[in-house]
Amino acid sequence: MAIDVVPPLIAAQLNYLVTQAPFSVKVENMCSGGKNTGWFDRFSLVIPFCLDYIKWDVIYNAVYPLAAPDVIFGAEDETFRPYHSASDASDSKSLKNPLTDWNNRDPTSLFTLVLQLRELYKAYQKKRVEQVDDDRLKFEISTMLSREGIEMSLSSNIDKPEEVKFAVPLLDLDLNKMVAGSTWRHPQKIYLQVIYPVGRKYSSAPTAPRLKLVSSPELKAVFSIDDFRLPAWLDGMCMAEYLPTLEEMLESQIKDAVASIESRRKLIMALAPLFGRPVEADPVCNLNSVVITFLQEGDLSIFLWGIYFSGTVHVAIPLQFPKQQPSLMLQSSQHFNSQGLPIKSPVTTEYPWSPRWETSDMAERIFDFIVEECLNFKKYCNESMLQNR
Repeated sequence: MAIDVVPPLIAAQLNYLVTQAPFSVKVENMCSGGKNTGWFDRFSLVIPFCLDYIKWDVIYNAVYPLAAPDVIFGAEDETFRPYHSASDASDSKSLKNPLTDWNNRDPTSLFTLVLQLRELYKAYQKKRVEQVDDDRLKFEISTMLSREGIEMSLSSNIDKPEEVKFAVPLLDLDLNKMVAGSTWRHPQKIYLQVIYPVGRKYSSAPTAPRLKLVSSPELKAVFSIDDFRLPAWLDGMCMAEYLPTLEEMLESQIKDAVASIESRRKLIMALAPLFGRPVEADPVCNLNSVVITFLQEGDLSIFLWGIYFSGTVHVAIPLQFPKQQPSLMLQSSQHFNSQGLPIKSPVTTEYPWSPRWETSDMAERIFDFIVEECLNFKKYCNESMLQNR
């Protein structure tokens, strides 16, 4: 974001919005509305909604920086007219319109406006969905509305049939607090995306909705959403029946994943006295890859190689540890291939392992395997160098 060419008052509002919003906001398409001003006073905001994104154009006037901006909504939302539509008066009358008393010197002005507009847009989409003439959808909505935070939207394009999309928040858990040492700024959430086709006629055996599990991007480092298997949708089932089973399975696996973080910490600590100080080791934010320096100048290198040699061992600890064992790879810091890259051994898990061992035993078995594998790797490096000559 080119803040240096944005008028200071607008820049302060943009910065506050991007850094303080409870959801991630992206700023795109910054440009100038005047040929001679040189100031960027208009841009697009990309705002998450219902597990998708909406894009709104915000237009300031750099010549009159104290004036309130105009906000232009997407072409598909031409009937969304907050603060103006009489039919939506019940939704917006109780809200103070920030644009009528705009204070451009207040850095929170744009933040307040965007958050309020998003809430009004949420109510607008909910009303559209509720007006759909589909008995099944009406029933599903009535069973889910007791859940807080549900978002819904109606998609109606010429190119494809109408469908209603729900974003259903799952698990009443504070995932940020569960993962000790995390540095996540936004609350981590897991949602079930539910997409229903709009049917105008009653069906005794309606088709199952399209289901997909979605999580905050940062949470994928702790729990692999893609590896989670959704429970089957049975004939005649509704969301009120489906969600409890899903949440029970999900909560159990998340707790196992969080417990695995502590197990990975213990393994890293157990490996350090054997291999030396880790080059990289972050059991929370870099769960899949822990790189540990294993050969440096000193008695250890002489014992293993008979001559000075140095390199690293890469220990990739899987999310399912200790049920799944770490994979190992050796990398030389003295031998290079024809492209000038360090020579590496094939990744392997072919070494003694049991998830029931104590962490100290796991570390010792890994170390013993590396000691035995070093001579083979040295030979492999020398042969590779000869082939490249």
